[in-house]
Amino acid sequence: MNAIIVQTTCASKTEAKNISRVLIQEKLAACIQLQEVESLYMWNDEFCNDFETLLNIKTTKDNFDEVQRKIKELHSYDVPEIIQISITNASKKYIKFIGDNTI
Repeated sequence: MNAIIVQTTCASKTEAKNISRVLIQEKLAACIQLQEVESLYMWNDEFCNDFETLLNIKTTKDNFDEVQRKIKELHSYDVPEIIQISITNASKKYIKFIGDNTI
């Protein structure tokens, strides 16, 4: 099993919790951390400075496509951030936790 972290940001904490609840209930994620962040970026040639909620989604590489599909389905952004980060080192017990709590 290849454990990964999928990162996305949401416009609100409510949206982030909804996406998190669905991913966990459908066993597409073992654990999701939410963190308030400030994001600076260009959108449609305009400088933006927004507060968002960052999700760190712990899952498996096999689940990435379905996690990505669910995020796109539930997300309010036209182009949501969906980034896969490989977990290269972690405790065996934590990797087992991810495996035990995902499909």
